[in-house]
Amino acid sequence: MRGQGPAGWEVLFAIMASLGGMLGLFAYYRGMQAGAMSVVAPIAGVSAIIPVIFGIATGDNPSPTQIAGIACALVGVGLASVEHHEGSRRVAAGVGLALLAALGFGFYFPWMHAAGEVDFWWASLVFRSTAMLMLVAAVAAKPTPLRLTPRQLALAAAVGVADTTGNFLFAASSDQGAVSLTSVLASLYPVVTVLLAASVLHERVAPMQRGGIVLTLTGVVLISV
Repeated sequence: MRGQGPAGWEVLFAIMASLGGMLGLFAYYRGMQAGAMSVVAPIAGVSAIIPVIFGIATGDNPSPTQIAGIACALVGVGLASVEHHEGSRRVAAGVGLALLAALGFGFYFPWMHAAGEVDFWWASLVFRSTAMLMLVAAVAAKPTPLRLTPRQLALAAAVGVADTTGNFLFAASSDQGAVSLTSVLASLYPVVTVLLAASVLHERVAPMQRGGIVLTLTGVVLISV
């Protein structure tokens, strides 16, 4: 019944999930600001590897396809991370932040999965409350006031609703499948980001980076099989 307290203290794992998720979001948005979305998003999607490793450590048995997916994702990240500039090669802008985002998102999944198994309603509330407190603290510490136009406010609200819905659905899926499966499926979001970056922003990347992007996304898909 609703109106009762959580079924166990483990819903507080959502606090750790919120810390990882907020770190991931900060690095993700900063990475997309510094570099190409179509490069940053697939690299951040490699966060799928962390819950798979966690699942293996807790008893899951990865299939040969999943192992191949991990290899594809790692090689793809390497290719997508390198860009040519005036005859030389260098690490593409935003790659470091994308890897930090992958780390944050990767640690979000196991914690939120554990909290959602106990009570996904309470887990979602704890997660969002923690994120709100961190956000309020960050805004209060900002030296200049934060101002948004009505259009920007509407867009931010739409993103917030979509993000909250995604977190709730992931928590609700926690008692329906293993963490190594539900987490990887949730990590397929870069596919949408890459498609939007190409169609809306008309981003263009080097051929080798495109190959890396395709290989990375292929690896994420294989990990989910």
